[in-house]
Amino acid sequence: MSMNIYVDESLGLFHLQSKGTSYIIRLVEGYPSHVYWGSRLRHDSTLTDALQIRERSSFSPNPVPGKPSLSLDALPQEYPQYGTSDFRRPAYQAQLADGSRITELKYTGYTITSGKPSLEGLPAVYAESEDEAQTLELILKDSYAGLTVKLLYTVFADHNAIARSVHFEHNGDAPLRLEQALSASVDFADSAYDTLHLSGAWARERHVQRRALVPGAAVALESRRGSSSHQLNPFMALLRHGADEDHGDVYGFSLVYSGSFAAVAEVEQFGTTRVNIGINPFDFSWLLEPGQTFQTPEAVLVYSGGGLGGMSRTYHRLYRTRLSRGVHRDKARPILVNNWEATYFNFDADKITAIAKEAGPLGIELFVLDDGWFGKRDNDNSSLGDWFEHSRKLPGGLADLAGRVNAEGLQFGLWVEPEMVSPDSELYRKHPDWCLHAEGRRRTEGRNQLILDLSRTEVCDYLYETLSAVFASAPIAYVKWDMNRNMTEIVSAAAAPERQKETAHRYMLGLYNLMERLTSRFPDILFESCSGGGGRFDPGMLFYMPQTWTSDDTDAIERLAIQYGTSIIYPASSMGAHVSAVPNHQVERTTSLAIRGDVAMSGNFGYELDLTAFTEAEKNLAAKQIAQYKEIRTLVQQGDMYRLLSPFEGSGDTAWMFVSEDKTEAFVAYFRVLAKPNAPIARLALKGLDPELDYVLETGAADNTDSHGAADTAAADSTAPFQPAFGGTPYGGDRLMRIGLIVSDLRGDFASCTYRLRAVQR
Repeated sequence: MSMNIYVDESLGLFHLQSKGTSYIIRLVEGYPSHVYWGSRLRHDSTLTDALQIRERSSFSPNPVPGKPSLSLDALPQEYPQYGTSDFRRPAYQAQLADGSRITELKYTGYTITSGKPSLEGLPAVYAESEDEAQTLELILKDSYAGLTVKLLYTVFADHNAIARSVHFEHNGDAPLRLEQALSASVDFADSAYDTLHLSGAWARERHVQRRALVPGAAVALESRRGSSSHQLNPFMALLRHGADEDHGDVYGFSLVYSGSFAAVAEVEQFGTTRVNIGINPFDFSWLLEPGQTFQTPEAVLVYSGGGLGGMSRTYHRLYRTRLSRGVHRDKARPILVNNWEATYFNFDADKITAIAKEAGPLGIELFVLDDGWFGKRDNDNSSLGDWFEHSRKLPGGLADLAGRVNAEGLQFGLWVEPEMVSPDSELYRKHPDWCLHAEGRRRTEGRNQLILDLSRTEVCDYLYETLSAVFASAPIAYVKWDMNRNMTEIVSAAAAPERQKETAHRYMLGLYNLMERLTSRFPDILFESCSGGGGRFDPGMLFYMPQTWTSDDTDAIERLAIQYGTSIIYPASSMGAHVSAVPNHQVERTTSLAIRGDVAMSGNFGYELDLTAFTEAEKNLAAKQIAQYKEIRTLVQQGDMYRLLSPFEGSGDTAWMFVSEDKTEAFVAYFRVLAKPNAPIARLALKGLDPELDYVLETGAADNTDSHGAADTAAADSTAPFQPAFGGTPYGGDRLMRIGLIVSDLRGDFASCTYRLRAVQR
């Protein structure tokens, strides 16, 4: 067994040992203190001597009588509080009935269980058997307040990850209000780190940001939008100075939550660093009556001694196999065509059928009908909430249209935006109080819509019944679940005044429950989440829906940065990636169909354009792209990803590759953004191969020709997938990783080439 939890009660020592990681806690005067997190350590008699906690105090109060050298302000802690001598950021804060905010949690016991418990009402990583994981529960109590807090730690046999969460239980005599309840806090012994996080905006999500820690709140990431957001992802990493993609210590913090969050790295007076992550304390509180409980979302902590790439691959494997669930988790995802950028709202059943007729012969497997199929929706001014067919566009209903699409050899999928309501809708006219709103105040609209109050059971029940009827009305194989605005006026008409700050989190609990019910009732439907593209690309959503629309920006060059940044945490199997028309609808850039295909093949591949407008040359190239992707999609969706060149560094050229678990197959993609005159020979060093194996290479090269007429005929000829290169000569894995492939012979701007590698016997 490659995981263990060792306990030495005489020393108050807890050693969590995972596949390649150790995490050590030690009790100091009843306070759980953080000792070590990093590469796996042997558990023997020498361990305790090497891991003594040094007490120190400098102008800091002393909580333990007779121990002037001990202050919580200097003690590395596992779940710190404020008000009893620690002046750093706390992990939680509670207000008692007398108005005081002083609590002091002390250790009272522990339990160890095999496997991993689920978190009630919340998404979380899981273990499929008891021998895959072990869970430590540290029990802390504040006897004065009657508050019991359980710190949960799960270690995994096959992943260098630790899942942390916190369970509050109030057993006092009077109500208690949680003002802050974070999921995890870690105190590092020094501050010689850089922080890395992902930032952006709509259509520019998850760009990589890195900077060194400095004293103070060096990095404070948060969303106050009611969703994890386009702007910042619920993730932070600390990297040792000098750590890079392949070398050095990296510590990742990822929150399994889809609402407002906070992640902070703070460097304090002694040069130590505290990182904590969880629900954003801003505009949050939770009233606990005697006997009530509160469970925080889960934070997944990953250590890598092999750089950022090692951290990413741990998250990829864990989130792909032990966060995503259902029948589609391990299945090859279908190649689809979506009509949104092809038609927007302007379509009818005949137009959709015409696109499907073109899609079938190309090898496309799924047609997705996007926005505009319901109510009287001909633009974004109406009908959200009215989930019945648009009678003019679909006179035969969804069943008729799905039958037409199926007749062309394609499955049928559907777009919905269940969390929203249009003021111009039958639902809103019937239930105007069902949206988030403050009575007597204006109701702020976004995209001409309001947000339904999913903290209310009756609203969630309505959506469950209505959507269930829609999903059962036709052979629907796929559902794209969208959410196109952030929260304002976060007030619930059904909540008492003292519980209004619970509304945003109760909304998330209602959403998660609704998704759980629907995905359980329709297990064969492949659900994809979306929020204006990547505005809610987070682990919480992946628990219910195994893939997410990565961004509304479908430009191939923009997608290099977006998909690269997304891969820092999330696997390729979670990324929707489509080929769209040019000039691109977001940035007006024209790129070849070839490079658009190469970029999109590094995720869940599809098209989002009008196939009826394709030339014969474009059809030929699309058919080749589809055939190529069918050969490699298991590798892309289930293989290990290695990033080779970053779009955030140097020229912006980008490269990545996917390697099978047994290292006998690989797919490599290289993208050159701008051509240079008389440039030096460029070599691309590969990663992740077996140095003892030999590989033969097959290749395709995409040039910068446009997407029309004769120019694309040349592109089609030059991008026939996997044409044998180098005369079929085998090359050693060691040579490919240390010397690399020459990639400098591409033509023009926005060019790409791909390689497929297969191991051969010597």
